[in-house]
Amino acid sequence: MGKTSSVSILCLLIISFSSISVSAQPCDNTAGNFKPNSPYDKNHRLINSTLPSNVSAHGGYFNGSIGLGQDRVYVMGMCSPDAGPDACSNCIKETSKGLLQHCPNQTDAYAWVGNEIFCLVRYSSKSFSGILVLNPRDEFYNNMFIEKEYQKEFDSVWNGLMFRMITRASNSSTSSSLSWSSSKYYAKDVVPVPVYGHIWALMQCIPDISSKDCKLCLEASVDYYKTELHGKKGSIILRPSCFFRWELFTFSGAFDNINLSKPSSSPPLANLTIQTKRKDTRFSGGIIAAIVIVIIVLMILIVVGVAIFKRRKQKQEIELPTESVQFDLKTIEAATSNFSEQNKLGKGGFGEVYKGMLMNGTEIAVKRLSKTSGQGEVEFRNEVIVVAKLQHINLVRLLGFSLQGEEKLLIYEFVPNQSLDYFLIDPKKRVQLDWTLRRNIIGGITRGILYLHQDSRLKIIHRDLKASNILLDANMNPKIADFGMARIFGMDQTVANTARVVGTFGYMSPEYVTHGQFSMKSDVYSFGVLILEIISGKKNSSFYKMDGLVNNLVTYVWRLWENKALPELIDPCIREDCNIEEVIRYIHIGLLCVQENPADRPTMSTIHQMLTTSSMTLPVPLPPGFFYENGPKSNPSGHGLEPGQSSSKSVTCSVDEATITNVTPR
Repeated sequence: MGKTSSVSILCLLIISFSSISVSAQPCDNTAGNFKPNSPYDKNHRLINSTLPSNVSAHGGYFNGSIGLGQDRVYVMGMCSPDAGPDACSNCIKETSKGLLQHCPNQTDAYAWVGNEIFCLVRYSSKSFSGILVLNPRDEFYNNMFIEKEYQKEFDSVWNGLMFRMITRASNSSTSSSLSWSSSKYYAKDVVPVPVYGHIWALMQCIPDISSKDCKLCLEASVDYYKTELHGKKGSIILRPSCFFRWELFTFSGAFDNINLSKPSSSPPLANLTIQTKRKDTRFSGGIIAAIVIVIIVLMILIVVGVAIFKRRKQKQEIELPTESVQFDLKTIEAATSNFSEQNKLGKGGFGEVYKGMLMNGTEIAVKRLSKTSGQGEVEFRNEVIVVAKLQHINLVRLLGFSLQGEEKLLIYEFVPNQSLDYFLIDPKKRVQLDWTLRRNIIGGITRGILYLHQDSRLKIIHRDLKASNILLDANMNPKIADFGMARIFGMDQTVANTARVVGTFGYMSPEYVTHGQFSMKSDVYSFGVLILEIISGKKNSSFYKMDGLVNNLVTYVWRLWENKALPELIDPCIREDCNIEEVIRYIHIGLLCVQENPADRPTMSTIHQMLTTSSMTLPVPLPPGFFYENGPKSNPSGHGLEPGQSSSKSVTCSVDEATITNVTPR
């Protein structure tokens, strides 16, 4: 049984009979309240504002959440299967609006509302996915009673109908490709009954509970009618997990296509057949043949047209998870002043990034995929699927997406201090990064990668860790961004291979560049390069052809290690105000991360221990990958790329555009 407390605001279903009585419960504070304009309130309004489009986009059912910790809001929206997209969207919109008005600061609420079609909106501060919740319950009922002399016969028909419907609803499945759909656990029926004409009944459960729980919920509602409302001519019983209504009149558009059993007043079938035959004799055989040929040609054209349409649609459609929040395109256009130049933050290989502000005051960064980018669709889908499942303070937060026509947009939280490379490139900005800040940035990146590799519900390899993909918030906390290249690993999987090597040269591990092999240790290599960049205050690409030799950052640091001159690497901006021994320890850890053999590199959990436990002894590092001993002849950038270069430009903005290097592995 579900333990989640909910507040029920139930609107009277509009029907033509005035004899329906309502016993609705007012909002109360039993589930808790939130303060206006608090982070919870902003998340609450944001996810409710996007709920209509999300429910319509996901086949009539959406279950998602937004926010972190105590500010996280869980929401569900569902329409009856007979509802069209527009009717569903309008129903969800009006229901959400009503809940926000009647429960202005309650954390939990739900409502089943509708007439021709009906819908459910529910939100809570606690996760309720997959949980059976029977209370709070509310009921509506007809004040008039079945006459006593007909009650026994009526009950016999009614009980049989309810038994069949509960069995059908709790065992029903959907033909949709989605495992959760509004057509799951749904049943409707009409049966004739003496004296009163017909009984019209409809049942539905939310699709994320089990078949057994659906049956329990519907049985509880039917039993409630039999014990508390027996004899009344109709009732509506509503619970957070199921809906039950029956009447002696049609009450929903769901019954429009149901054939009722009526006394036959039509001519006998034999007569109809004779009339048809007589009429047919007036047509010549040639005319009939011509009509048949035309019909066949039309059918062929229709089949071909449908096949072409589906093929084109499959190319355009991107299957996205129900956890993601979908924004209406008009909402994003309004937030970004129709993607104005003044709001543009940057441009990259896959499109532009814009700053925007939603109507509730939330600042956002919108990543707009280029319409001409063929590669971008894969990365777009990948980023939505991966980031939607991640919640961590050191990962940039995906608020949602918009997918309308050719427009593909990713909506992120706005991160005001741009990216780490913006500070490393600009000498004036770099001065702001004292050793304490740099140490905190390294620690935050460590925790973010550790979450990806080990602590999240997925095992994720980022594959494109670099300074321009580390964003800095208002407090200079790092947030890892750009998951377009990320790959999800199985929990027991340790390594994978690809024929398409993507990333930025200088950050990619040697086994990835040369063999297309990537693993968690590939991210460790990139992280090691980041540590060395943060400490030196220089980007990896700035070391290319240094002192007349082909060079790179790891080669330069390794030579300092061999010459016992590691302090020379430390950025002069922090050299006087830092603990030299502590900084050298961090350089040592960086060298361990960039060792040539992946097996020699430490895991992120070990790295975290090394960084936080000063008494932990560090092993002696082995030579790094891409170590240039004698200049040009050992240059691995034989594909025409210098360190830090890629086939797309990096964008130093609040949402960093992905860069891709296409390298053919040996």
